[in-house]
Amino acid sequence: MLGIEFPLIAFSHCRDVVVEVSKAGGLGVLGAASFSAEQLEIELTWIDEQLAGTPYGVDLIAPTSMAVTEENDSFEDIKGLVPDNYRQFASSILEKHDIDSTGVYADEYEKNAFLTKGQAGNIIDVAFSHPIKLIANALGVPPAYMIEMGRRHGVATAALIGTKEHAIKQVQAGVDIVVASGTEAGGHCGDVSTMVLIPEICSVMEDSGVPVLAAGGIVTGRQMAACMAMGAAGVWTGSVWLTSSESDVPEVLKQKMLKASSRETIRSKARTGKHSRQLRSPWTEAWESKGAPEPLPMPLQSLVTEIPLAKVTKMAEAGHDGAEQLATSWVGQGVGLMKDSLSAKSIVYEFMEGYVNASERLAASLKE
Repeated sequence: MLGIEFPLIAFSHCRDVVVEVSKAGGLGVLGAASFSAEQLEIELTWIDEQLAGTPYGVDLIAPTSMAVTEENDSFEDIKGLVPDNYRQFASSILEKHDIDSTGVYADEYEKNAFLTKGQAGNIIDVAFSHPIKLIANALGVPPAYMIEMGRRHGVATAALIGTKEHAIKQVQAGVDIVVASGTEAGGHCGDVSTMVLIPEICSVMEDSGVPVLAAGGIVTGRQMAACMAMGAAGVWTGSVWLTSSESDVPEVLKQKMLKASSRETIRSKARTGKHSRQLRSPWTEAWESKGAPEPLPMPLQSLVTEIPLAKVTKMAEAGHDGAEQLATSWVGQGVGLMKDSLSAKSIVYEFMEGYVNASERLAASLKE
């Protein structure tokens, strides 16, 4: 379906990772949620030049119901829905770690991290103007326009889900691939473990003919083999690429991940308004503490968290002790298995080797 050698899908916000994974035989998928249409055009044009026809994909967040017009919701109106005490609480966390919060919200939040109706249509149009092989929607059923464009261009449409019920809805909507993401995943995730979710989803997908990609904490080839044994057609991975040498993740966060155990992540609504998994830090603990304000619904919570966290990361890179403690990043529980910073190509080859070794071990067990 995707024209690739090895069923390893790599989600990354870094175009260099996308290119290297695709060159190595997998499928790089560019996380485009934070790009404007103009930025996405630049990124995809560069990828096209590097890959020269080798398959790759795009992942974005578009609203389920979408009218493809130039309509844009007022960003100022959206910002006005955030109560002041939320910004004050976030600022207090910075102050407790010797970070001056004066004017922290004077910076503009990246509007494109969530798409209004008009923006979504523009982003989808840009994506389909390039030779992509896959387009994925990260939250909810893809808008009908995306699915229709996929059929028209011969591009597979995928959607990430965390429950059996959501998988059924996706198939009914017409998606070509279901990405079943267990709670171990970094970023937005449900509450069912990968080990349980994958066979459950595969069993209900058997009659549909829709392939299932397994996701959630998968950072090795042996885990990939386990998911394939449970019925998956391949795996969707994200966290493992964050510490790759090509990744544009700040070094201070890479080092935190490489030192972290699998228990040092937390699933919380406090960053975006929907459950997402990230590294534990005093920042995440503060939002879970008694007296902390309840997270606002998406996208309002992001207007509270992303600007101060951007300042935290910048100051952490400069060596500020308090900022280094607060710094956090989306990452899955597989972080405990990520101990070396390797090239994306090397990670692909390690997946291949681990998959083959695990498959041979399974085959040998049948002869004993």
